[in-house]
Amino acid sequence: MPTTNGASPFTGAVATPHILATEAATAAYRDGGNAIDAAIAAAAVLTVVYPHNVALGGDLIALVRTPDGAVRCVNASGWSGTGADAARMRATHDGALPVRGAEPVTVPGGVRGWEALRDFGARLSWDRLLQPAERAAQAGVPVAESLDRHLRDPENTDLFGMADFDKVFRPAGRPLRRGELLRQPALAATLRALAGAGPDEFYTGGLADRTVRYLRSHGSVLDAADFAEFRPEITDPIAMDFHGLTVLTSPPNTHGFVMLRALTAIRNLGLTAPLGADLGVLMRVFHQANRLRSTRLADPRLARVDVAALVDGDLAAGAPLGSALGAARAVPGGDTVGVAAADEDGFAVSLIQSVYHAFGSGLIDPQTGILFHNRGTSFSLDPESPNVLAPRKRPLHTLMPVLTTRDGAVSHVLATMGGQGQPQILTQVLLRMIAGANAADAVAAPRAVVGQQVAGCTDDTVVVETGVDPAATAALAASGLDVVDVPRHTEGLGQANVVQVGEDGRLIAAADPRADGSGVVAQFPRHHRAAGPVS
Repeated sequence: MPTTNGASPFTGAVATPHILATEAATAAYRDGGNAIDAAIAAAAVLTVVYPHNVALGGDLIALVRTPDGAVRCVNASGWSGTGADAARMRATHDGALPVRGAEPVTVPGGVRGWEALRDFGARLSWDRLLQPAERAAQAGVPVAESLDRHLRDPENTDLFGMADFDKVFRPAGRPLRRGELLRQPALAATLRALAGAGPDEFYTGGLADRTVRYLRSHGSVLDAADFAEFRPEITDPIAMDFHGLTVLTSPPNTHGFVMLRALTAIRNLGLTAPLGADLGVLMRVFHQANRLRSTRLADPRLARVDVAALVDGDLAAGAPLGSALGAARAVPGGDTVGVAAADEDGFAVSLIQSVYHAFGSGLIDPQTGILFHNRGTSFSLDPESPNVLAPRKRPLHTLMPVLTTRDGAVSHVLATMGGQGQPQILTQVLLRMIAGANAADAVAAPRAVVGQQVAGCTDDTVVVETGVDPAATAALAASGLDVVDVPRHTEGLGQANVVQVGEDGRLIAAADPRADGSGVVAQFPRHHRAAGPVS
């Protein structure tokens, strides 16, 4: 965009899974915001337009890089209630945590996560950041292709007949279809209240009071103090050097270690063709990492988690095959959004936000329009597990933002949905870019993911998109894993979004064709920018 009155141009980039979210982020740049503002504005709109993947009642984990070169992790994954009781849950549910309903709802951390991100140097006001989401909820938005698919997915028919769910998504007695308007006036009013009163409204105000009453009326043990006392954890990322880059991701309770373990294995085991002839070996590395995730990952505030051992311990070991056959469980379909943003001032954000399974718990408060996640179903009820349910504990978490830097400068901002497959997806996207692929080609390329990635899979299944390298196909066939072929650009293999920064500082943005989004690099006159942070 040309500048006027001699103003110097300011450039920002963003990629999201829905075009309206990308437009909201671009407008934030236009109005003087930076990458933090762009990421939050996009995330807020996604809670309206992509409710099968994200909602106000969900969690957030993000990496934020500031112009001084520091990178921090905002872990806004919510905790269980003070009244959480694993023994009671075992007795009530025959040893298995429920997937739907109020019991797997932990305190939603996302709104506090936005607040924590803003503290790193956002320029736009809180109410300005929420305005696009409020307008979208009030006016209605066309049902996107991804939402349409999930409303028609037999895996979600258990939600049909729930009056509050039907009111939003089946207003005419059938699921909304692609292109029809999704209107959410109650959610618009909630966003308006949040815009006026700020994040405290969600955790200590009238909205918090209403949320606690609603959840407890459906069987939750969460109470007012659980909401009021929740705060995100701000930590250092975990990181490693790889091919001249520093790769940074989120520490436990998240599974960011899986990506670092895979990159360490590629380096230490000498995998020269990790996406070709060595793909079978790489998938076995991920297979073992998945086992480590399920047996050793937990909330480090309440359990011992050896991060070094998770990243590089016994890399050549392989988890046994066959023990998972017939053990397919409910697979989160939908589950997450990933937003990537960066600007020329050196701000960068990889933001991941989620409701976990498609439509989360399935509960939507009719008074507030808030849909609640079901992240608590990721706890274990095994008393010997470090991830066993306990009061004020965060569950094992599959959200994992990623940034890379080269000599301290931002090189890649990566974010994806994909549940347990997130580290595998991001590893493959990054490897392709390191090998010279542009961002668009890297996110569009066919993928392989091992584990319970789509319905019917076990821990031993590798789901492979059509079009992978023939050498990779042969390597997978020889791996001992069960190979399942799926069409190119299958949504179940994730929706990745990337911003790449060239060595010359040029920004490139790419959105995944498996979603409904777009990547944009926008340039606006600098005099349109605010002078500093705004409350």
